[in-house]
Amino acid sequence: MSSSLLSLSGSGYPLVMPTLVLDPPPAEIDALLERRRRLGLDHRDEMWEGVLHVNPAPHGRHHRIGQQLAELLGPPATAAGLVPAIGIFNLGVPEDYRVPDGAIHRPGPDQMYYETAALVVEIVSPADESWAKLAFYVAHHVDDHVMAAPEKRSVSWLGLTDGEYHPIERSGLIDLGPTGLAEQIDWP
Repeated sequence: MSSSLLSLSGSGYPLVMPTLVLDPPPAEIDALLERRRRLGLDHRDEMWEGVLHVNPAPHGRHHRIGQQLAELLGPPATAAGLVPAIGIFNLGVPEDYRVPDGAIHRPGPDQMYYETAALVVEIVSPADESWAKLAFYVAHHVDDHVMAAPEKRSVSWLGLTDGEYHPIERSGLIDLGPTGLAEQIDWP
């Protein structure tokens, strides 16, 4: 038996409310998921070990930070022979994947699902699961993890060493670090 986990918001519900729906899901859940797919609202949904996490579109400031990160991370990534791709993508396999806000990849083929990335970018939104994804990124051998927190106006940059993430002051992948990156962002 599999299950789905939904984050619901609306009248009478808190902003985020995990909801477990055991299979087979009611027709209303199937209709909701199909409507989201048809309208293109499911691009940020994730599958966590067979459990669907339905994620809403982020706040507008999220997009503004994402655009700036693309402009700031792109040149040093390209200079290092890497491929900047700041925008959502699937990291993992169809039954177990996360959708980071962006990445820097090593050169290789375009794919629907990527096994790993050189660097993953997450932009924190209130009540999101960005920090809960760290163990998944470690398991997928993502070298660097950049977490931009608009509400704190800060950037955390973690490097993978001996199977764990640790804060670093400068990336070994590109010529940049958390302080230099945070100072260049025009925080909303």
